Amino acid sequence: MSATLGDGITCIALAGGIVGYLAIKHRSLQRRMEVIHEERMAAMEKGIPLPEFPLDLMEERRKPDAPVVPILGMVLLTLSLGAMVVLFLILPADSHTMWVTPLPLGFLGAGFIGFHFLQGKEGR
Repeated sequence: MSATLGDGITCIALAGGIVGYLAIKHRSLQRRMEVIHEERMAAMEKGIPLPEFPLDLMEERRKPDAPVVPILGMVLLTLSLGAMVVLFLILPADSHTMWVTPLPLGFLGAGFIGFHFLQGKEGR
């Protein structure tokens, strides 16, 4: 298999998009920190009590949704099982052993489902 010029341009555009997104996100966080700094300096000059400063600005992540892991596990497991059945029925007799190709996705899905139930959180 050989790569074409279009494949290279697509890879470069994708990498540029990712780098651009990260640069914009970093710049907006940096600008936010500058605004907070300016507000604090103005408050200090006027003798006003300093507003609360969120120290964890960098750790601004929300808690992941609980049902995402088991849903992803079910999707991967059923997708791989369906692909295995289709490959077993469609492939010619000399390449019947290829039906196990989607098996890693099945194991990944089963692992996600098992992880969800083994977490031991309340409400399950």
